[in-house]
Amino acid sequence: MTLTEARPVPVTRAPHRHPEADGRRWGGLVHVLLAGWAAAVTLPLLWAVAGSFKTDKEILTGPWALPDRPHPENWARAWTEASIGRYFLNSVVVVGGAVALTMMLGAMVAYVLARYEFRGNRLIYYLFVAGMAFPIFLALVPLFFVVRQLGLLGTHLGLILVYTAYALPFTVFFLTAFFRTLPSSVAEAAFLDGCSHSGVFFRVMLPMARPGMVSVAIFNFLGLWNQYLLPLVLNPSEEDYVLAQGLAALAVRQGYASDWSGLFAGLTISMLPVLAAYVIFQRRITAGLTAGAVR
Repeated sequence: MTLTEARPVPVTRAPHRHPEADGRRWGGLVHVLLAGWAAAVTLPLLWAVAGSFKTDKEILTGPWALPDRPHPENWARAWTEASIGRYFLNSVVVVGGAVALTMMLGAMVAYVLARYEFRGNRLIYYLFVAGMAFPIFLALVPLFFVVRQLGLLGTHLGLILVYTAYALPFTVFFLTAFFRTLPSSVAEAAFLDGCSHSGVFFRVMLPMARPGMVSVAIFNFLGLWNQYLLPLVLNPSEEDYVLAQGLAALAVRQGYASDWSGLFAGLTISMLPVLAAYVIFQRRITAGLTAGAVR
């Protein structure tokens, strides 16, 4: 056989895989996983809400069934007899004061660190960042003695100051990056118009940073509302319990008293502010997290 008579050997190729088909397959798998995760999160919440409208007999005999008729008196009993109302108001005072103080101090510190160059700027910033990684367990004992020496043990003011110190590192870290994304030309124009440094901050830069401020305020509210370890150590008086402490005490009392409907009602009341914050401000959280990348 000569070279001219030789036939080319056919080349076998792997079947072409369309990228859109792969994307649809992986997208379907992701949706299934997200649906399973959403069910695992929402079903316990719905179960607790349904249990808050049942009688104790209905909870024990038909835990997954809907109540025959609603029993709103469970909520009234939990609010008054179980002192959930007092614990709720204590949490509103402590968390509201701590979030307001944290946002005021954190915004001022973050603005200075982001917009002014001075000796020790980076050191101060990294100290705040290191505070995010410091385990709170290591600070409980010295923190207890410091608060007691100040005469603030078991007081709302003591918890507000401790909560503020606890939330400041994340607030400064978040807002420093956000203030760096804001345009400098607006601040320079304000200086040329005779505005002072404090005037530029409060009148110009702070309103521009509203998306980031709202986002970090919501994160701080959610974290401090669910805080349990700090008030457990620093707030021993039952009259001043915050909601997390009150729920733990309620679980013990209502469990021994077999008042499961009152317990579910108290749990549902404690969840309402967190759920409301997620539902109302979910778009603001997303806008605040992405605003720095868009500017």
